[in-house]
Amino acid sequence: MDKLRIRYLFPVLLMVVMACVPEAVRGQGQKSYCNPVDLDYGYTPIPNFATGGRHRATADPVIVNFKGDYYLFSTNQWGYWHSPDMVQWQYISRRFLRPWNAGYDELCAPAVGIIGDTMLVFGSTYTSEFTIWMSTNPKGNEWQPLVERFGIGGWDPAFFTDDDGRFYMYNGSSNRYPLYGIELNRKTMAPVGTRREMYLLEPWRYGWQRFGEHYDDTFLDPFMEGAEMIKHQGKYYLQYGAPGTEFSGYADGVVVGDGPLGPFTPQSMPFSYKPGGFANGAGHGATFRDHWGNYWHVSTISISVKNNFERRIGIWPAGFDREGVMYCSQAFGDYPTWLPDGPANHLESRFTGWMLLNYKKPVQVSSSLGGFPANNAVDENIKTYWSAQTGEASEWFQTDLGNLSTVRAIQINYADQDAEFLGKPEGVFHRYQILESKDGRKWNLLVDKSRNTTDEPHDYVELEKPVLTRFLKLVNLQMPSGKFALSGLRVFGTGAGEIPGPVRGFVVLRTAKDKRSAWLKWQQVPDAYGYVIHMGTEPSKLYNAIMVYDASEYWLKTMDNQKTYYFTIEAINENGVGERIPVVAAE
Repeated sequence: MDKLRIRYLFPVLLMVVMACVPEAVRGQGQKSYCNPVDLDYGYTPIPNFATGGRHRATADPVIVNFKGDYYLFSTNQWGYWHSPDMVQWQYISRRFLRPWNAGYDELCAPAVGIIGDTMLVFGSTYTSEFTIWMSTNPKGNEWQPLVERFGIGGWDPAFFTDDDGRFYMYNGSSNRYPLYGIELNRKTMAPVGTRREMYLLEPWRYGWQRFGEHYDDTFLDPFMEGAEMIKHQGKYYLQYGAPGTEFSGYADGVVVGDGPLGPFTPQSMPFSYKPGGFANGAGHGATFRDHWGNYWHVSTISISVKNNFERRIGIWPAGFDREGVMYCSQAFGDYPTWLPDGPANHLESRFTGWMLLNYKKPVQVSSSLGGFPANNAVDENIKTYWSAQTGEASEWFQTDLGNLSTVRAIQINYADQDAEFLGKPEGVFHRYQILESKDGRKWNLLVDKSRNTTDEPHDYVELEKPVLTRFLKLVNLQMPSGKFALSGLRVFGTGAGEIPGPVRGFVVLRTAKDKRSAWLKWQQVPDAYGYVIHMGTEPSKLYNAIMVYDASEYWLKTMDNQKTYYFTIEAINENGVGERIPVVAAE
């Protein structure tokens, strides 16, 4: 039998042989999740700057906890999702634009507000022709107009209901104008008073507000967008995204005031900030509370390969410290994270401790499409991907962990190669099987999604029981569209070796010429594949973190030029996290 015939018959024979093997699959009691969030993202119609074909995308998310369920709205999804547990998101198809809104995006960067027992939804517009929708039963997709034609337009709107029942709207998306705020009559939605300026970016002071992938003040001024308001212990926290959605440093900042319309004082550092790791970016989002009152932040992850606006969604633990400083826990923000299960202190990390086991480890594949090599699926870069030559059931991807390791979870991040449709088609899904082997010869079925009926572009499988193994093989059975392609097959658990030692020789070089920037250097740690840098403007508040792979330096350009900064660093590998060094100051 020739090699080509063996290649095409292998998956079929394997399914027959494995049909009677007990399965180890994700249980109903899943306790963790992993970013990007696994949603059935729509295939975007956005044409601007398109270079790579049809692809999935959404951004600008808002999550509200309403009547015991989480509701997620985001840009151009022709509907919304709800979930009881932040794991299983159920999509509801809904068109919110009216016939007279022809030519506008479908609910771009939506505002979602709560007044009593009613949810309000409103999309971005510069006209006075958009409808504010209301519902007391969004799970049942029951909506009616509150205001047919809302007289106040605004891009990236946000709603906020204060404790006293007064209702406010914020908006702004510009690299020239500030964010604005105004009070609305909660019954008629008519303006109360006039619109006020809230805050304008200050890139001359705050390095993270400079425009560009490396904050290098490129050809455009920075964009300020994505207003959101939350109140905590009598203080008002107006959140905003900057400097641009297509950058890995896309972040959310916050200004704090004593009233809903200011005046406001900026926090120096972005509170939501994730420039390193597999999935970069954490801007234009919203903060919400879970069923136990804990804060979380949902925001936009950048890909920006096939289109500048190719993006995903991430969710991170958030909160406020005793002094009222707003923070977001993102040090291991795209590693497995514990789901909410009760009251918690989010200053204590919710990272599971499960490490990435297959970073740049050996791989084998059934085939490769030119320009998309196999190693791209294990390089911890969501922007790069491997693609097989087809989307057929004959294609597979195998990863070698190098040694026997304890596997606890697997994340399958599909990429879009030669997708054939746009929008939110029904009846599309991913089907696959994952096999495991200790020696690469005898294989056992580990995960069976051969009868899956859901679209899962970032499927995350937490195993019911940990498995000691070395080789994992992902066998494609069916793709929703296009070729079998992976931006990351990520295996999590613990290796059998030693954790890395402490970092040595860590220095921060910051000059008086531009104190927004610094050069961080350190000595490589043997057996470490990466490092996590923690930093802040107080030695006890190191709330921002940067994950760095395969490097012993980092150019940091995000600092407040009027503040002293404090740093520590730890090394990581597949066995765990090394000891942090003593805090270093940079004046």
